[in-house]
Amino acid sequence: MTKKDLPRLIPTGTCFCGCGAEVSPGSFFARGHDKVAEAALIAVEYNGSVAQMLHARGFGPSHSVVRRAKLDAGWEECDRCGYIGAPTSMRNHEKKPHQGQ
Repeated sequence: MTKKDLPRLIPTGTCFCGCGAEVSPGSFFARGHDKVAEAALIAVEYNGSVAQMLHARGFGPSHSVVRRAKLDAGWEECDRCGYIGAPTSMRNHEKKPHQGQ
């Protein structure tokens, strides 16, 4: 399934991790619960290992998931140092001094 095939989700007012907490309008998760849900999913589906998850999806040292995100998910690369990140991460990254500056 590609990103284009995914359904549009609407926040329900209840945390998507399943804890039952009420969340702010427009939010899917209570603060920090997105990371809890992510870790729980990795534990359930991939025996608790990010490396196992990457391997199961065909990624690893010779096939970069980060490069794939740049090609297929709109991630960006810093011209000065080669860092690759999501657009929000890039805005934060670009504010930091780079080697030699």
